[in-house]
Amino acid sequence: MSREKSKVYSYLLESIKKKGCIHFVLIDPEKTSPSEASKIALTAENAGSTAIMVGGSLGVSEKMTDEVVLAIKRSGVGIPVILFPGGISGISKYADAIWFLSVLNTSSIYHIIGAQMQGAIIVKKYGLEAISLAYLILGKGGAAGYVSYSRPIPFDHPELAAAYALAAKYMGFKFVYLEGGSGGDPVPPAVIRLVKKISEMPVIVGGGIKTRQLAYNAARAGADGIVTGTVIEESQNLESILKEILEGIQSGVKDRTKNQ
Repeated sequence: MSREKSKVYSYLLESIKKKGCIHFVLIDPEKTSPSEASKIALTAENAGSTAIMVGGSLGVSEKMTDEVVLAIKRSGVGIPVILFPGGISGISKYADAIWFLSVLNTSSIYHIIGAQMQGAIIVKKYGLEAISLAYLILGKGGAAGYVSYSRPIPFDHPELAAAYALAAKYMGFKFVYLEGGSGGDPVPPAVIRLVKKISEMPVIVGGGIKTRQLAYNAARAGADGIVTGTVIEESQNLESILKEILEGIQSGVKDRTKNQ
C-alpha cells in the first residue's frame, strides 16, 4: 500500500465500518527473521487480515525493523504495514504508518511523552503517517508492562480502564489499545464492553488471544480490532490458526450485531 495514495487511518476506519472488527498480525523483529516475516504477512493477507503490525518490547534495533518491513514490502503484500514500536529504535522509514502510542497507565514520564518527543522528529523526517494510540496495559502486564514501568489495570476493575479510555478520547487519541500482555490471559469481555460503551472510540485488543473462541469473545464484546502475535510465532500451521481466528472474529461480530 503506497503511503502517497492512501491514508492508513481512513483505511482502518473504513475496514472497521465494513467488517465490524478487523484483524492485525503482530510480527516481532527480534523473534522473526525477514524471510519468515514475509511468509507470515502474505499468509495473513490471504486469510483476510487488515494490516500487519511490526514491533517488539525488547532487543529490537532500527536495522532489524527495517529488514523485516522491507522483506514484507518486497514480498508484494498489499495491506499496510504499521509500526508498533517499543522504543525509538522501532521506527522504520519503509513502513506505511506508525502507531504513535503513549502508555497512559505508567509511572514513567518517558513512556508517556519522553520517547514520543524523541520519536516525533524521526517520524516527521521519514514522512510516516502517525496514528495516535492510547496504550493501556492490563492484567499481568507481561514484558510490555515491565519495561514500561506500568501499573497494570486489574481485570476486575473495568471502570478504571474505561476511565482511562475516556480521558484518552478527550485528549484527542484516535484509538485505544487494551493490552493483556504477551503470553498472559486475554482481556475479559466485560472490560472490552465497558471501555467501548464509555469511550465510544475504536478499541483494539491484544494479548493472549490464541483461539477461535477467544477471538469470538473479544469481537462479540465490542472490539473493533484484534491483534494476534504469540500464537502466530508458535504456530506450526499458520493458515489453520489464522482461519480459526478470523472465523471467530466474524462470528463474534455477527452475534454482536444480532443483539444490538
